[in-house]
Amino acid sequence: MEKKARAVGVNHVALEVGDIDEALSFYGELFDLKLRGREDKMAFIELGDQFIALFEGRTQETDDRRHFGLVVDDRQSVKRAVERLGARRVEGPGLDFLDPWGNHIQVVEYAGIQFTKADNVLKGMGLADLEKSPEARAELRDKGMAAK
Repeated sequence: MEKKARAVGVNHVALEVGDIDEALSFYGELFDLKLRGREDKMAFIELGDQFIALFEGRTQETDDRRHFGLVVDDRQSVKRAVERLGARRVEGPGLDFLDPWGNHIQVVEYAGIQFTKADNVLKGMGLADLEKSPEARAELRDKGMAAK
């Protein structure tokens, strides 16, 4: 049997939005954004060693179940911003909402999930003191992925 490549992670997520400036404004109200790059109909938002690509021109219907999950250091601050902006909340296990263009976003907090960033990446993001919950550390340990 031929050796298969292993998926290592996600480099980026691409979202269609109606207007780049409006999208940067909306997402800038939700998160502390760092713009990675910008072109006429595209913008790229840093997520440490990953990014979100925004493309102008929404061609799809609203995403009811299809979604992507973002990991944050403080979910409650995002929840307050979602409420302040009047974004439509949707059913889901986390903080789930639709952006103005119908993209379904789920927000979870870094402390409570197995997803982890390398110490040097967290430091570069100004998040060197971010901690995992005991449950998340146990999940990582059970999979042989705990930090040494």
